[in-house]
Amino acid sequence: MARILITGASGGLAQELVKLLRQDQLILLGRSQERLEQLYSEYDNVSYFEIDIRDEEAIRQVIETVYKEYGGLDILVNNAGYGIFADFDQISYQDIQSMFEVNTFALMNLSRLVGEKMKMAGNGHIVNIVSMAGLIASSKSSLYSATKFAAIGFSNALRLELLPHGVYVTTVNPGPIRTSFFDQADPDGSYVRAVDRYILEPDKVAKKIIAIFGKNKRELNLPILLNVAHKLYQLFPRLADTLALKIFNYK
Repeated sequence: MARILITGASGGLAQELVKLLRQDQLILLGRSQERLEQLYSEYDNVSYFEIDIRDEEAIRQVIETVYKEYGGLDILVNNAGYGIFADFDQISYQDIQSMFEVNTFALMNLSRLVGEKMKMAGNGHIVNIVSMAGLIASSKSSLYSATKFAAIGFSNALRLELLPHGVYVTTVNPGPIRTSFFDQADPDGSYVRAVDRYILEPDKVAKKIIAIFGKNKRELNLPILLNVAHKLYQLFPRLADTLALKIFNYK
């Protein structure tokens, strides 16, 4: 039975992960205790904590509680995050600060605190759910992409530091997933309608994520089409910018 901590536990992807991991010991972090109880009160082997993941001291206390109660963690899944798709000059300083706090700083802080304990134990796996937006920039996602590029850069360096100690770090970079994420990021639904043929189903993404648990895999990029686009983006950046401007400018 693996001990797995998942943040952003109220989200659609987390819900699918929990369904598939019912035999494991799950520790779920979310913003609303009421919502967590609605979703998971009937599950066995599940503990959940209402927490603001931007609060460093609260995170530290939860991790200490988890390690004391369960003796450690085998897998950390940093899944919390949100997006705003808007022109760069429509983004406020508060938007910048808030999104980096959730998408980047919280991920870094959790990875830092749990990674330190995994390093001491000599094993573990940190799985950071990031985004293809952290590999391929597109218009009207400047802030969101920036938070994700930063998360990937941190994860890549962390991977090199922890690998000699038997701890793996994997970034999962999915394209759009059919979840409530777009209720805030795309309130009028125009982006979702435009990319509907490419949208990923959360249950299928969850299965692919679970398949890499405990494996020394650098990254998982989904779907295949966007992974190919990422490779082209690296090889032919000027052409990629032209195509991104035409193809991905739906928002």
